[in-house]
Amino acid sequence: MELGLGGRVALITGGSEGIGKAIAWRLAEAGCKVAICARRSNVLESAAEEIRSETCAEVMAVPADVTKWDDIERFVSATVEAFGRIDNLINNAGRAAGGYFEDVDEVAWQGDMDLKFWAAVRFCRLVVPLMREQGGGRIINITHPGGKAPGAGSVPTSVSRAAGIAFTKALSHDVAKHNILVNTVCLINIKSAQGVRWWQESGTEMSLSDWWVEQGKIVPVGRAGEPEEVGDLVAFLASERASFITGASINIDGGTSAVV
Repeated sequence: MELGLGGRVALITGGSEGIGKAIAWRLAEAGCKVAICARRSNVLESAAEEIRSETCAEVMAVPADVTKWDDIERFVSATVEAFGRIDNLINNAGRAAGGYFEDVDEVAWQGDMDLKFWAAVRFCRLVVPLMREQGGGRIINITHPGGKAPGAGSVPTSVSRAAGIAFTKALSHDVAKHNILVNTVCLINIKSAQGVRWWQESGTEMSLSDWWVEQGKIVPVGRAGEPEEVGDLVAFLASERASFITGASINIDGGTSAVV
């Protein structure tokens, strides 16, 4: 399917590994010029070089901490300076952080909101005016189904993700008249870099592949999702093929979630 993404510019946060890297790879493969950021410069540049070599796309890597306003401004400015515009903003940076309310202190609450919610808001504040001036764009926020139906021991993540989902819907109404479409992809049970770290920390004697098989047993379709499958969905939402979709919240979870 031709997505019509050739020559467009995509900015992706948390793009150095796992799901973010897969999103960047899919968009680069579809013809986008790609800018990625993450905190660890060596891992980030390695990812950029791999995507360049596999797709022949233009890929820029900018070390940045998205909880810091100065880093956000620097990343957006560097992208515009290098590529002249931003057509697709993918707010992907985040991590799982769930606990019971009485066990989570204010520092953890603030850090989670800064990383998952305020970073998205701040990127949008800078990118929306650019998209408006150029005649449109796409914003895709990566969130979690737990933001729709929080469970026990799920704070602060469920709350920051709920804020992200609500922000997506509200922003979609405000900017639709400018041909800026805003959607959220709610994911769970996807093979991720954080999942690899959980495997390493678990002390299990299982191989990583066997561990993922075990994790997939709780998923209705019987397996864990591949990060490339998230990349495929994001690429579709970023494309002309999705030009009548905005304000949507799409689960990619193998049927796990109890909410639509």
